[in-house]
Amino acid sequence: MQPRVIILVDFDYFFAQIEERKNPYIKDKPVVVCVYSGRSQDSGAVSTANYIARKYGVKSGMPIALAKSKLESVDAAFLPVDYEFYEEVSEKTMTILRGYADRFEQVGIDEAFLDVSQRVGGSFEQAAELAQRTKNDIQTRCELTCSIGIGPNKLVAKIAADAQKPDGLTVVKPDQVESFLVPLPVDRLIGVGVKAKEKMEAMGIRTIGDLAKYDARRLIEIFGRKLGTYFHNASVGIDDEPVQERGEAESISRIATLKEDTRDLNAILDRTDRLCEEVHEDVRQKGVSFKSIGIIAVLTDMSVRSRSKTYENPANELETLRRTAGELFEKLLNESELKLRRVGIKVSNFAKEQKTQKRITSFLGDSES
Repeated sequence: MQPRVIILVDFDYFFAQIEERKNPYIKDKPVVVCVYSGRSQDSGAVSTANYIARKYGVKSGMPIALAKSKLESVDAAFLPVDYEFYEEVSEKTMTILRGYADRFEQVGIDEAFLDVSQRVGGSFEQAAELAQRTKNDIQTRCELTCSIGIGPNKLVAKIAADAQKPDGLTVVKPDQVESFLVPLPVDRLIGVGVKAKEKMEAMGIRTIGDLAKYDARRLIEIFGRKLGTYFHNASVGIDDEPVQERGEAESISRIATLKEDTRDLNAILDRTDRLCEEVHEDVRQKGVSFKSIGIIAVLTDMSVRSRSKTYENPANELETLRRTAGELFEKLLNESELKLRRVGIKVSNFAKEQKTQKRITSFLGDSES
């Protein structure tokens, strides 16, 4: 059977690199792209920083005032985010990347998976050559660098892309997966956040190799069946998730900014309950029901998180929408230590409303992005 060959393309410090391209004069300086809240001159958070600024300890999510204090002795550039322009650049880069893929999946403004299994005939050597051509094409046409990881699945390709930054290219063949993963810190696995890492360290698990040797049944007892099974499979490099387009044909959504950055679930739900009402009214007017309910959260580091649940039978009740949104936000807060700035509600996977509507009785599963 021909092996899968998956590429993950991750653009280096995307926002700051675009700003460097706009103004080459700042390229050799620390560049910090900020989200200003408007509450005061320096209130807000760092969205991203170039590698020069990172050497001074500037990180995404850091308060702007703190970033300025770390760079007070150097000539640094602090710039506001320009989302509209970044999205224009992203669209161009993604169009180029699609041309190199058998199957394509954009997972962020600056990141995409490419399944190239067919065009390289399962050859990782040919995939490396294709990846280098891709990097050269992006550099020539967009004046941007990117880091690329190649692996037998999405999980390994993602970790490989982070191995050599910036402007890196890392190939992990199927017979190299174990030796590649074993020495890495356990939080290099997607899904191992601050709380999970602390719990694993208390269990004596510090590397992915440690996790791979841990009894799978105990992991399930501690983390639950779904997460425990995932941690075990991920630690040995098992991931069968396909590369596929994420966009839905149609959805209804609402998003709003919170009065203040918060992790208070009640404050979040107070805002999202009103969003649910607006979404539900649109659903009612369109005469449809939905199977999928999703949430969107913009955190203080300006990263975007989403969670969703898909049900077997379509629903159209406001209470179902509110209850599910609450469960998803509670789950998201347990996975991150950061506060939320913006929140959103989305429904999709529509069905035309029937005269007799079955109630939701069976939950199939949830997906995360």
